[in-house]
Amino acid sequence: MGKYFGTDGFRGEANVVLTVEHAFKVGRYLGWYFGQDHKAKVVIGKDTRRSSYMFEYALASGLTASGADAYLLHVTTTPSVSYVVRTEDFDCGIMISASHNPFYDNGIKVINSAGHKMEAEVEEKIEAYIDGEIGELPLATKENIGRTIDYSAGRNRYIASLIAVATRSFKDMRIGLDCANGSSFAIAKSVFDALGAKTYVINNEPDGLNINTNCGSTHIHVLQEFVKEKKLDVGFAFDGDADRCIAVDENGNVIDGDLILYVCGKYLMEQGHLEGNTIVTTVMSNLGLYKACDKIGMKYEQTAVGDKYVYENMMKNGFVLGGEQSGHIIFSKHARTGDGILTSLMIMEVILEKKQPLSKLAGEVKIYPQLLKNVRVTDKKTARENPAVIEAVQKAADELGSDGRILVRESGTEPVIRVMVEATTDEICAKYVDGVIRVMEEQGLMA
Repeated sequence: MGKYFGTDGFRGEANVVLTVEHAFKVGRYLGWYFGQDHKAKVVIGKDTRRSSYMFEYALASGLTASGADAYLLHVTTTPSVSYVVRTEDFDCGIMISASHNPFYDNGIKVINSAGHKMEAEVEEKIEAYIDGEIGELPLATKENIGRTIDYSAGRNRYIASLIAVATRSFKDMRIGLDCANGSSFAIAKSVFDALGAKTYVINNEPDGLNINTNCGSTHIHVLQEFVKEKKLDVGFAFDGDADRCIAVDENGNVIDGDLILYVCGKYLMEQGHLEGNTIVTTVMSNLGLYKACDKIGMKYEQTAVGDKYVYENMMKNGFVLGGEQSGHIIFSKHARTGDGILTSLMIMEVILEKKQPLSKLAGEVKIYPQLLKNVRVTDKKTARENPAVIEAVQKAADELGSDGRILVRESGTEPVIRVMVEATTDEICAKYVDGVIRVMEEQGLMA
């Protein structure tokens, strides 16, 4: 993880942590870097937060000043940028979004020509340029100055590709969509309407300040109530840049990423399309998912937290389905990153093919109670490797046995140790989480 670029791009409060000067320099470096032996082409998308327009123009200015052509998709989703980059011969793509963060934050995600996150070595060079460790780059002059090109056609081709994924009509299906007042507001309803669904949409009137505010996949209770009130067959909630999807079944129950992996994984396995009969998860996936997989013979891999690591495992081993509890699901046959709208279409595929409601499809998984607490410490490595802490964690694991698990890990961005326990009851979870934290306190490890 670099100084500015974390696991999900350069992110922070707009004009406080991430400024227009940063964005301009990111554009300047990328335009020069990819344009050393040809005229570079870079495509830019943005979400609906107010500062996204400011950053779009700053990035485009930097790119064109370095001689690159900047193609603007305007308000669109992160997966659409990934799709356009890999299918239309761009050097790279940029998505301006802070995903599920509040409106005052923003971020710059750089996507490589293959449609997934830019290599760390390129991000490190951008950081070096921002910090003045690389000499000033030449400015393009005369006919070499780059152009800014309206490229809404690229977004339209992405929409067409989503519609083409569906193999059957959604006629007579009553479907709710929560667009989080974000990127999906201009895309999701169009896709479901085109497929014949009776579509009910909420939180699709962005004003630049209401993205993710009491809506979308991070505030799923809103869609739960909407589905029950309207008596819908299913609901789908997206986050700000629509790379995540959380579903709600016809009874208003939440179907998170773990349950989506099970429902779609089992279906693909039955169709003979799940490579190695394996799904890829992170260490945060629920124990209930693994127990359900064991019952049907579906295998699973575990990676570190982060869709980046899920995708790396999928590519290395040829797996076709992976994701996170948060709803960041990757179907590698169709996409190189999580795609919330694509995920909702794949869930619909299972519902329609199996002729079963989502509640029944997901009902085979018994989700275990889970408790996660963040402990602020003076030094993460010291706390994690403390002998008394290690002993307490091992003791908890032994006592939980096969009916639970404990996971203690370092935060990638904060001086925090995360202590998570899954068990058969909330009381057991609290007992072991608090027990480990008490040992940390006794050892003088807490900040």
